[in-house]
Amino acid sequence: MDDHPAETAVAEKRSSLFVELLKRLLREKPLGTFGGIIILTFMLVSLLAPTLAPFPYTEIHLIDRLQGSSSTYLLGTDQLGRDFMSRLIYGARHSALVSFSATTLSLLVSLLLGGVAGFVGGKFDLGVQRFVDAWMSFPGLLLLLTVMSIVGQGVLQIIVVLGISYGIGNSRIVRSAVIGIKGNDYFLAAKALGTPLNQILFRHVLPNIMPPLIIIFSINIGSVIMSEAALSFLGFGLPPEVPSWGGMLSREGRQYMEMAPRLALWPGLCLVSVVYGVNMFGDAMRDLLDPRMRGGEGSYGTAVVKRKRGFLSRLLNPFA
Repeated sequence: MDDHPAETAVAEKRSSLFVELLKRLLREKPLGTFGGIIILTFMLVSLLAPTLAPFPYTEIHLIDRLQGSSSTYLLGTDQLGRDFMSRLIYGARHSALVSFSATTLSLLVSLLLGGVAGFVGGKFDLGVQRFVDAWMSFPGLLLLLTVMSIVGQGVLQIIVVLGISYGIGNSRIVRSAVIGIKGNDYFLAAKALGTPLNQILFRHVLPNIMPPLIIIFSINIGSVIMSEAALSFLGFGLPPEVPSWGGMLSREGRQYMEMAPRLALWPGLCLVSVVYGVNMFGDAMRDLLDPRMRGGEGSYGTAVVKRKRGFLSRLLNPFA
């Protein structure tokens, strides 16, 4: 017999919700599914980089510099004779680490700063907004360069700096969403009934601000990658020996674009593909997780498909 029937029931419910969400994604959001496949491929390449890369990404062969595609070097070599495919694969690992870590940190900062300010309100909200005003009044790149010059180069430093910087800037979006929810009837009714604060936050606030949070996450992925590229290009981001798609595009891709266009083409295609996939998947998940778009006439998906089928059936057979 099962000693914990309640825990088993909760686990089965969560599993069924995940399966139902996956079915809806496959059925209603083909572009979102395609974006999810791109993200999954990106993550697998990042995790399996030591296995997939044919050469160490730091191995230099000056005699083979700027060679084209061959059986030995599938994507050719760079200006130092390093295998470009290996650096591209390891670049996926470093770009994934920086982009997803910094974006997750920025989301937490936005949720903590903007969510608390919007929920508490009053003088605390006023003080937080004046701080955000002062932060956003500085030019973004100049502010990042100043902070990076103080903390120094490194993966951890750039994750923390980019995460906090983007999080402060996006906190206003989260604050606006929370303030909008506070004026709804269900929120006021929950407070009037004496619902505990943690239930209000997790049942009424967080589910309804998930759409802007998902949009912030999907948009910031590309912005963080490009910011990392700019900082690396100016010498304040990742060290030159550490491959990342942004750094490869800014350094060897820009310098040797006319001699070997592939040095700029492949990192650019990788960046475009990942950013596109994240945006499509994020937009699909926003629609699927939004409580305002679930069920009945308000559902974006099953109900719409049924209405379309009904219209086509009446069009093809008007006397049925």
